[in-house]
Amino acid sequence: MIQRVSDLSSWLIPNILRWSEKPLELKLLMKTARSATIEIADGGIYYTLESYHLFINGREYKTCDTVVTSVFGLKPATDYRIEIFHEAQGCEEVSTEKCIASAYFTTDEEFVTINVRELGAKGDGVSDDTVFIQSAISLCPEDSRVLVPEGRYLVTSLFLKSGVNIELAKGAVILADTDRTHYPALPGLIQSYDEKGEYNLGTWEGNPLPMFSGIITGMNVKNVCIYGEGCIDGQASYENWWKNCKVMNIAFRPRLVFLSHCDHVLLQGIRLCNSPAWNLHPYFSDNLGFYNLIIENPQDSPNTDGMDPESCNGVDIEGVRFSLGDDCIAIKSGKIYMGKKYKKASENITVRQCLMENGHGAVTVGSEMAAGIKAVTIEDCLFRNTDRGLRIKTRRGRGRDAVIDNISFRHIEMRNVMTPFVVNSFYFCDPDGKTGYVQSREVFPVDDRTPHIGRMAFEDINATDCHVAAAHFDGLPEEKIDNIFMKNVDISFAAQAKEDVPAMSVGAQKCSKKGIFARNVKKLELINVNVKGCEGDEIITENVDEIVRQ
Repeated sequence: MIQRVSDLSSWLIPNILRWSEKPLELKLLMKTARSATIEIADGGIYYTLESYHLFINGREYKTCDTVVTSVFGLKPATDYRIEIFHEAQGCEEVSTEKCIASAYFTTDEEFVTINVRELGAKGDGVSDDTVFIQSAISLCPEDSRVLVPEGRYLVTSLFLKSGVNIELAKGAVILADTDRTHYPALPGLIQSYDEKGEYNLGTWEGNPLPMFSGIITGMNVKNVCIYGEGCIDGQASYENWWKNCKVMNIAFRPRLVFLSHCDHVLLQGIRLCNSPAWNLHPYFSDNLGFYNLIIENPQDSPNTDGMDPESCNGVDIEGVRFSLGDDCIAIKSGKIYMGKKYKKASENITVRQCLMENGHGAVTVGSEMAAGIKAVTIEDCLFRNTDRGLRIKTRRGRGRDAVIDNISFRHIEMRNVMTPFVVNSFYFCDPDGKTGYVQSREVFPVDDRTPHIGRMAFEDINATDCHVAAAHFDGLPEEKIDNIFMKNVDISFAAQAKEDVPAMSVGAQKCSKKGIFARNVKKLELINVNVKGCEGDEIITENVDEIVRQ
């Protein structure tokens, strides 16, 4: 059974030596029978402070410059020693005495491998290889591997099977068919025979609606890992999936990877690109890990979120690089129907050592979050050229279960981010989003429709070359944000700052170089918070009960 390192009781014997004043630690994050992902903890954020030689059992494997990196081509049930050396030494100088960090582990066992070529897959990029790859997955026994070797494999949807790992080898590309009539259309809800229950298959933006099955689809599976140096290419463009993207055509657009009601599923190493819609969509799933991935879409591609955990518990996202046309990570828990009926929050989510580029928001919470979002930690990450750093989207109508609480950002570098922090309780992108009930700044009665925002903490953050505002915190007047805690936060603006709105709400005015704006907050704590280059007041507050500034 594949497990993340956090699930294992004994996984690593670290050897930490001092090469300079600062020790370097090598950590194992995950392993399979054929691969492993490690963290080179030298104090860097996404990128290591310098390049290193990585050796496996005494032989050089590669030179690496990212904190999270993976190794492939390992053998099952085999002991391995990974060692790190300074690149400046040169390969001829390496020795055990000069190793600066090492780790020891044993790969998992594996029963058999089924090569999709042996079952008839062509890998020529023209022939439809769906049935051959699906046959390999369906016929593969537990604790075994389906191998997709180098080649270009045209497919529609592939469905995962419990206990079966899939390796996309170096040079292997899964190409998605762009003809929507070749895909299964999954209904939103199927009523049970006794009319007392329901079965949910399709979903779109938080509602149970018809959708095409994902290029890779997991339904009720567990103990699966998709890994390797290969690629999943959705082949989406404005000639196919992105054409008239807001209109449902037969069903809503598919995701590259859709995981519904799954448990213990990992993705490692692969590249995902050109998705028809969201790239990775974990849905009502638990104990998931995403390691050392590359997720890329054009900046003008519609709704191509990098990863959207929806009603998920226990998600690790480590060493992932995002560059796309919407939010890099968007955490959700259903709109109204699914949130109220199933009340499954998204919680216990950790994002570490990731690079977020060119998205609308680096990390977004909501707006579909009727079941709540809790215990989210983002640390040691680099945000570049995104519209927002943190982006919380909520509004009246989400309901009393729509609680956002215990959101923590720490040790973050932001560069050229338009507005680093946005908490918007008046998000207007819904059919009723601009109605008086949603957008009014008057005090409304607190009832079953009223959402709640608890505590958020931001520590050790440096944001440079910002544009619009340092922060925009806007709570509901009848249900104020409980607590915003900021410590050791430095924000500075670009010399030629662009002008835009800080939040998508009625009444938000275009601005640039605006300071920290906070409205309808119970307690605002600013400890060693500095805003440089703003035009006007550094701190602007309205209806804030308590302000602590040191």
